[in-house]
Amino acid sequence: MLNPSMMRGAMELLIDWRSASSIFATLMLINTLTSHIPLEVRMFARKLFAHIFTYLKPTNTIIIEDSDTFGGANELYDSAQLYLGTHCLSHCVTVRLFKSCTTDSPLASLPDSHTVNDTFQGVPIKWTSHKQERSDSGSGHFRNRRGSDGSDRRCLNVEFHQKHRNLVFNTYIPHILTEAARLRSHTKERRLYTNRYCSSGDDFHRSSWSSRTFSHPSNFDTIALDPSLREEIRADLLRFVSRKDHYLRAGRAWKRGYLLHGPPGTGKTSLVAAIANLLEFDVYDLELTAVHTNSQLRRLLVSTTPKSVIVIEDIDCSLDLSDRKKKQMEENQEEGMKDHPQKMSTYREALNLSGVLNFVDGLWSSCVGERLMIFTTNHPERLDPALLRPGRMDKKIELGYCGAPAFRMLVKNYLCLREEEVDRKDTRAEIERLLEEVKVTPAEIAEVFMGCDGDSDDAALGKLVLELHQRKMSSPPKKHVALAVSTEKCSLEETIRDGSTIKQLVVIPAGCS
Repeated sequence: MLNPSMMRGAMELLIDWRSASSIFATLMLINTLTSHIPLEVRMFARKLFAHIFTYLKPTNTIIIEDSDTFGGANELYDSAQLYLGTHCLSHCVTVRLFKSCTTDSPLASLPDSHTVNDTFQGVPIKWTSHKQERSDSGSGHFRNRRGSDGSDRRCLNVEFHQKHRNLVFNTYIPHILTEAARLRSHTKERRLYTNRYCSSGDDFHRSSWSSRTFSHPSNFDTIALDPSLREEIRADLLRFVSRKDHYLRAGRAWKRGYLLHGPPGTGKTSLVAAIANLLEFDVYDLELTAVHTNSQLRRLLVSTTPKSVIVIEDIDCSLDLSDRKKKQMEENQEEGMKDHPQKMSTYREALNLSGVLNFVDGLWSSCVGERLMIFTTNHPERLDPALLRPGRMDKKIELGYCGAPAFRMLVKNYLCLREEEVDRKDTRAEIERLLEEVKVTPAEIAEVFMGCDGDSDDAALGKLVLELHQRKMSSPPKKHVALAVSTEKCSLEETIRDGSTIKQLVVIPAGCS
């Protein structure tokens, strides 16, 4: 026989099942009704309820994406990851660690789909890392949501109570930027960027820079340059970085262009590294052969950062910058493409001199801020004059063959000899005399000294003397022209003799042609 408590339990269970069946029937009815409602009405109702829920929710959210739609890196995103890694992730179960070769300890960052809490002036703030999935198809807008190399795009969500909105925007966010700048100055790590290859149809591809730690040892105290030229360049650089107000007052973009030209091995690349080390700038090594269109070049420009050096090495080899002389040829090619609009559009958008000129000093060039642009070439005569005018290339620096001042700097760097010690060497005068007669680059002399590691100073200098004599003997002899005049025939006879100089007084009688 059932007791009263068992009877009450059975009744409650029966009521629960009846309630569940009623709820299920109601849901089925709603589903049937909504299936007859037009899709546009359902979408409108969903958006309406979402707006109402957002308005009533007391939590505000800030979305910080890793970059903008043009591929420019978001400084706030990088600063936030650096801030979280040093202030909030010490007790997290899962973190992402990264260590470069120049840092003493790994740096932590918030992994994807993870959350961490921070407290600022007693206000709780929630950080969440998100990743937007890559989309290979669709319109350009959706392709624009990729990462810099076609990977997924990342963002950070900051959630807080709406009554603390002013505190977060006016105090917390500036605090993150200030703290991140302090941490960066403490590590003093600078980056070397290079652009990835972009296909000709990849105009919606975001920033294509990849980076490594920049640790080139070249500096203005060791570079093999004439002392007066070295100090001239140093003074010009320091004057440039200290004149932000002057550029603003004059109505000019805060940038400066350098053209380094000279034979191979004269120290152009070393000078670029010394400039970056002096100013503590990042370096963007732009490879023009990996860029197909002018729009790709603009996208690369706007994705660079202030306080940077943009370098294009051997620009005469990267692109034909004398194409103004080929205007007629281009017009003929366009004439043949009139029946193919797609080919003509691609041809006109292809990277050309106009795109490079706009890259150097067009409207887009003023979007970055404080920076240097350095071109190097072995043949400046191949470049179009429009590229070399002031405002584009403000300073042209010729790096020639090794002379006495550069030789003394190389001896100091490789043989550790002071100026007065070099003067006491018996071979010093002979070497400096040979350097006036033989064309040899600083890189070639440095290679001689590198092969003398462990030898005495005199042995290294003696080897250099021997090398210079061999180069002098192997160089082609100069050809001297002697003009002999026959007064009888009133004619000039040109004879070429090798090996010795012939001095002869030439007399041309009146009436001779």
